[in-house]
Amino acid sequence: MTNTATLRYLSQSDLKALGADHSHAFIEAVEEGLRLHAEGNFVQPLKPYLRWPGADHIADRIIAMPCYLGGENPMAGIKWIGSRQHNPSKHQLPRASALIVLNDAQTNYPVAVMEGGLISAMRTAAITGVATRYLAASNFTDVTIIGCGPVAHMQVKTLLEQYPQIQTVHLYDLNPAAADHLISDFAADYANTRFIIHESAKSAVEQADVLVTCTVSDKPYIPFEWIKKGCFISNISIMDIERDVFLKADKVIVDDWDQSNREKKVINVLVEEGLFSREQLHAELGEIVCGSVRGRDNDDEIILLNPMGMAIDDIVCARWFYQAAESNNAGTELPLF
Repeated sequence: MTNTATLRYLSQSDLKALGADHSHAFIEAVEEGLRLHAEGNFVQPLKPYLRWPGADHIADRIIAMPCYLGGENPMAGIKWIGSRQHNPSKHQLPRASALIVLNDAQTNYPVAVMEGGLISAMRTAAITGVATRYLAASNFTDVTIIGCGPVAHMQVKTLLEQYPQIQTVHLYDLNPAAADHLISDFAADYANTRFIIHESAKSAVEQADVLVTCTVSDKPYIPFEWIKKGCFISNISIMDIERDVFLKADKVIVDDWDQSNREKKVINVLVEEGLFSREQLHAELGEIVCGSVRGRDNDDEIILLNPMGMAIDDIVCARWFYQAAESNNAGTELPLF
């Protein structure tokens, strides 16, 4: 049992020193979390969205994401993640911030508090990274990123670190300077990879073997007709993909059905209209990772992953870094009493 007299605080710098500046730990942890999810070895209440007057954008909210992890090292925790669309322009701050609290599963005492923004962004990228292994065409070379802000940086970082076969990264952002900034972060380290900025979302999407949406759009704009055969779509920002893609894709996959079928997202609207159902869903991602359901069957399939983002992703990654911190005596110990 963990010593309940103290808790360990890990800053973002502490996490980076433990390996959080690379995708490997996140890929390993997220794959473990997906297996626990498929096995039912977790507890994950539906996450509440906290909004109040003055929230002018879909991204203006605070979300509470609790989870219990089973397995060999059971642990519970919660991510508390706040977001304001105007933070970058008005306050010169990143749009989102987060804290993660971990609790010992035997005593329920808190044992760690850590900066959660980096974990949140990298675990989201790791979902794409893991899913690409199972759902992308085996010979894919071209990745398209729609939206080139901080979330996109982590997605590109993870894909380039995990898949050296990538030859071209196609970029589109309403602000071309954001695409330029993304290129400046990666071009030197990936000299053999081409980075192409497109003048329209349509042009960028049409090139994609792997398509990743990284925007804060509150309405869909990518129709099925833009998507080429064999494309794997990681719909990270949830609202970009038109409803006809959900109905015409060869396979639709989610991370968690209950989490996805809510909050008036596209799947939820289609379900309420009687056009989509749990039976029409191909699988939850963990089922594919565990091998109980097949992923891609051929290189022509269009496969859509619609991951709402699960607390289990955050807590399994936070547990990984907490255990690494315990082994390395990293971070700062704080007294509880």
